[in-house]
Amino acid sequence: MPQVAARINDDQERWLKDYLRTKSAGAEFILPWAVDTFFRAITNIKHLFSAAELKTIVEAHRDMKFMPDHTRLSYLLLHITDDCDNNSIHLRHGASKASMETKLKGLDDTQATALMVWASAFWVSRNCSATNLDGYIKAY
Repeated sequence: MPQVAARINDDQERWLKDYLRTKSAGAEFILPWAVDTFFRAITNIKHLFSAAELKTIVEAHRDMKFMPDHTRLSYLLLHITDDCDNNSIHLRHGASKASMETKLKGLDDTQATALMVWASAFWVSRNCSATNLDGYIKAY
């Protein structure tokens, strides 16, 4: 099985040891579960949005670095709304700002986080290009 090295804080380490006996046992359980949960969530979430809305969401995450403290629905809504208001990114892709906002408001924090991670991942992937954006939003 492939190995992964991750950085966790002291509280997270203590939590893994307390609940899952050892840090390694905890990581071996949590990481695959998190990856599976992410892909399941993003597959379900993507079906809520049109292709134009997904392109807008990905576009809004270009050059964006977010911290774990920013993984909230309120942050996603603020970021998308600001980018639509200030840069009209929704118009570039033919998306309705109102429709997209309504759909985003129906997400919970975990779903919003999955969407932000997925949108940001495009810009750091090997396949990042304008021509690959259509393929990216259809994948999974």
